[in-house]
Amino acid sequence: MPRLPSASTKLGALAVGVMPTRRPAVRRVSRPVFPYHATVRASLWISVAVVAALFAWGSWQRRWIADDGLIVLRTVRNLLAGNGPVFNMGERVEANTSTAWTYLLYAGSWVGGPMRMEYVALAMALTLSVVGMGLFMLGTGRLYAPSLRGRRAIMLPAGALVYIAVPPARDFATSGLESGLVLAYLGLLWWMLVCWSQPLRLRPEGRVFTGTLAFVAGCSVFVRPELALTGGLALIMMLVAARSWRRRVLIVAAGGALPLAYQIFRMGYYALLVPGTALAKDAAGDKWSQGMVYLANFNRPYALWVPLVLLVPLGLLLMFARRRPSFLRPVVTPDYGRVARAVQSPPAVVAFILVSGLLQGVYWIRQGGDFMHGRVLLAALLCLLAPVAVIPVVVPDGKDYSRETGYWLAGAVSLLWLGVAGWSLWAANSPGMGDDATHVTYSGIVDERRFYAQATGHAHPLTAADYLDYPRMAAVLTAINNTPEGALLLPSGNYNQWDLVPMLQPAPGTAADDRAPQKPQHTVFFTNLGMLGMNVGLDVRVIDQIGLANPLAQHTDRLRHGRIGHDKNLFPDWVVADGPWVKVYPGIPGYLDQQWVAEAVAALQCPATQAALNSVRAPMNLHRFISNVLHSYEFTQYRIDRVPLYELIRCGLEVPEGGGPTSVGPHD
Repeated sequence: MPRLPSASTKLGALAVGVMPTRRPAVRRVSRPVFPYHATVRASLWISVAVVAALFAWGSWQRRWIADDGLIVLRTVRNLLAGNGPVFNMGERVEANTSTAWTYLLYAGSWVGGPMRMEYVALAMALTLSVVGMGLFMLGTGRLYAPSLRGRRAIMLPAGALVYIAVPPARDFATSGLESGLVLAYLGLLWWMLVCWSQPLRLRPEGRVFTGTLAFVAGCSVFVRPELALTGGLALIMMLVAARSWRRRVLIVAAGGALPLAYQIFRMGYYALLVPGTALAKDAAGDKWSQGMVYLANFNRPYALWVPLVLLVPLGLLLMFARRRPSFLRPVVTPDYGRVARAVQSPPAVVAFILVSGLLQGVYWIRQGGDFMHGRVLLAALLCLLAPVAVIPVVVPDGKDYSRETGYWLAGAVSLLWLGVAGWSLWAANSPGMGDDATHVTYSGIVDERRFYAQATGHAHPLTAADYLDYPRMAAVLTAINNTPEGALLLPSGNYNQWDLVPMLQPAPGTAADDRAPQKPQHTVFFTNLGMLGMNVGLDVRVIDQIGLANPLAQHTDRLRHGRIGHDKNLFPDWVVADGPWVKVYPGIPGYLDQQWVAEAVAALQCPATQAALNSVRAPMNLHRFISNVLHSYEFTQYRIDRVPLYELIRCGLEVPEGGGPTSVGPHD
């Protein structure tokens, strides 16, 4: 304990006209003020170990790498080859939503060396998923620590059991997507915020923890853009609770410097304000009705309302049974404002994680959900379960209330927990979507893992080679090998072949100097970018009609009634027009209209369209970078009409000879 100034010291100070400086009253301690009882600590770690083992085992039983997971690996291949963070060489398109996941896989693949990239992705995703679940449980265990000071209690997994019981949680714990990173990030943020709300001491090194927490919160945009709703809210809480302007400057700098730097890089390199995937899927749009369909599709197979009915009263019981003095305010209470103390407190952090879950859920429902069953609502579910990830069953000691009341509370908590455990056991063995799991019905939602397992014939499709058994995949390699002179490959109605459009050759009679053959090029136009991109060379351009890797398709409008996640659809006529391909019969397939192709060629001369394409295709230099930064808002907002004739009219360009309203017919 610090020594109080003696009376003589005070009198001496008065004699020279100096008064001792008054500092905020802060109670410092040399050890934790709410130590766990041995039973609490042991049961918490046992719960974490059991849940982690169950989650790891269940996820391994459903291991796979999704086609979208292979999209990320194509970008990693380009990074390793020195082509930059692109999907196709010479075209700066950000085909991945999670920046952090892309560079983590890049680092893992570089360290892994000869190991297959798919196995690196599998190991990293599974590890992050399990670690994230452990962080959630430890954060919640610490949340209850003040109310359990010196008391005997058993910590049991509750919300954690609910999460790992939902089959999509185990499906996307691997998958090669960033779901495992999202789980680890949210778990880390939750644990750190709980620690922040219960400071043990105030010392100068507290600035290090504050800066680290602000940095973690700011990195939310790198994990997934919509997580900025969560990370931004955490930063606002920290700013409100900050004790000085210096601390606020630290929070802003630590939380905003790296995101701001990357945003400038994105604007200059990709010429967009948002990731290319956000533009392709029109993340600013809304499809509320489809979002409600997605929510119902996630809830129906598992009756998710059941654990909600059980966990809400369970959480209320735990709240009312807590030790109020140590739970309602931080252990160390600096005198820096009532609002700040209220914000930096466990109840505020609980409110934060619940509001974050609701915001994530509302965002995705507004967006229309996803085509993968349950995937995008997992983060929202996790946040809502965080305050009850683990729960304490307190052994009555008669201190805070009578033993009879204590036994009644313990019995009620135990019964509710048994209900949660019983539901979890049932849900974990649920058949999920049943017969609709692999059928693309009107809702557009499928069980992606089962769909590809059935389509490839592999129970665990893990590598790009496994996807060669998917329709058309083996045939694309044959078609490329059979066209050494180059060609555009369009999907045929026959799953065992591709329609070919040959490269343009110099016309007869051209001067000898102008008849030098072009370097052979191959372009494949298909939806499944991942399996294609990972099974062909980096010199093969792979593009889609949706716009994930196609800068032209990105700038089309979203179809109102298209399949969610696939609701842009660029006609193949544009692909023929936008490349060195033959543009008339018999060089193009019969189902294409050469008049449409001619109109698309003319429409591509629209100055605004040329500017948008040059922003990602022209060589990168300082001038181009600055120009892209200055015009990134215009490029993000720019849209073209998918019908070439209408695009000509929009741009005020002349229709090629023979065109007219009748030329719209074949594709309408």
